[in-house]
Amino acid sequence: MTNMKNILNVLCVFISISVFSQTKSVKKIAVKNGAKNTVKKGNATAKPNPDLVVINEDLPVLIPKKKGDQFGYVNQNGKFIIQPEYHIAVFFYEDCNLLNSPNEKVRKFGKAEYATVEKDMISYRVDKTGKRVYRFKDSDLGKCRFEEYKQQLFQAYVLNGFYGIIEKSKFVNAADYRQYQLYPQYEYLYIMEGDDVANPMVVASHNDRFGVIDVNNKIIIPFEYSNIKRNFSWKLGKMFEVTKDGKNYYYIDANNKTY
Repeated sequence: MTNMKNILNVLCVFISISVFSQTKSVKKIAVKNGAKNTVKKGNATAKPNPDLVVINEDLPVLIPKKKGDQFGYVNQNGKFIIQPEYHIAVFFYEDCNLLNSPNEKVRKFGKAEYATVEKDMISYRVDKTGKRVYRFKDSDLGKCRFEEYKQQLFQAYVLNGFYGIIEKSKFVNAADYRQYQLYPQYEYLYIMEGDDVANPMVVASHNDRFGVIDVNNKIIIPFEYSNIKRNFSWKLGKMFEVTKDGKNYYYIDANNKTY
């Protein structure tokens, strides 16, 4: 009987040691796996690109710029981030044809984090490192779903060969100078398309030089340019595409700073 008790005691001790060892082993494995997962998660965090500096929050972080006969992209400090090698380079913006593509795999390239460029008559979408991530194919292009058009408040008005500005909804009598938002006094006016219809930017010509004014006749850009393009540069990038010699165009912001 005593021998049986001793045997049982030995078995109990052996079982206890076995269970303890397994528990300890499981805990070690769990800790090891946890450490591995943490490292992996840390590696997945994307590092910000130090070249994409933001000095003016109203402007794009990358701006098209021409060097010689080719276009690339500079940052807000004027440093080339994407080297000039393209015949055409436009602002980073949404491409609605790709966003609505019948090919689901390419829809992501329609997002505003990509820009459209052209080289050797071939169009691409590039990311902000300059990598060509997509080559355009006609079969990939979908139909754009246009947003509701924002009705413009103001329009140019010509009187006696000079341009002024009227607010369409209020203007009735051309003989009453009080009905003009800006009485005709410029050689030319063009109201730029933008999101703020109550305070649009207006390209104007005075003494054969171009500048930019607002609807209250405040000068935004001085009249020192031979031309200012009437395109989507203000709407897409809050910038103006200008030239002083009629040949070399470049971008300026609303403070007349050159890029």
